[in-house]
Amino acid sequence: MTLRYKYITIEGNIGAGKTSLATMLAKQFDAQLVLEQFADNPFLPLFYELPQRYGFPLELFFMAERFQQLKETTGNSQLFQPNVIADYLFIKSLLFARINLNEEEYKLYQRLFHYIYTTLPEPELLVYLHCDVPQLLNNIGKRGRSYEKNISGDYLQNIQDTYFSYFKTKEQLRILVIDSTDIDFIHNPNTYDRLVDIINRDYESGIHYVKNIYEY
Repeated sequence: MTLRYKYITIEGNIGAGKTSLATMLAKQFDAQLVLEQFADNPFLPLFYELPQRYGFPLELFFMAERFQQLKETTGNSQLFQPNVIADYLFIKSLLFARINLNEEEYKLYQRLFHYIYTTLPEPELLVYLHCDVPQLLNNIGKRGRSYEKNISGDYLQNIQDTYFSYFKTKEQLRILVIDSTDIDFIHNPNTYDRLVDIINRDYESGIHYVKNIYEY
């Protein structure tokens, strides 16, 4: 089997499993893997302690890092790795900024963002792993990152709502929303294989919802 789409982005809320799925797909199909380097952001632990103070430098750092990484990846011809799989969408910079910044900071951030946004290609397929908030909190607790301990359910719900509002404005994209709340593709090979089959189908532009991967 080969991947139908040359450039796939796996997205989702904090703790949804997007990095795990992107890594597994890249390994199976020998694709170039692009992972968000969140651990390199020195403002992340500070933000979770004092969000109003560190929101702007946090989001600026993320935007600069994401842009450089995606520009280098999509701008180079990958002779032996024709497929690219990323675990983030560049627009998430703007979506998270809308949540984390005050009105004046967001206006400035938005201007900077749009200067560079149009220079990056859109993915051929955007896969969004939708997981309900209680399960997200459970997943976050299991991985035990100290700076994530204060993440609230309300914050995660806000992120989720912001993503879905954005999807409704992007009818030209292929968006595949998969409910991953009750599935374990990391430890269950059959579940993972089913996900791969669904991801690799031919989709038209628009939003496609998968509530049950075994019935889709």
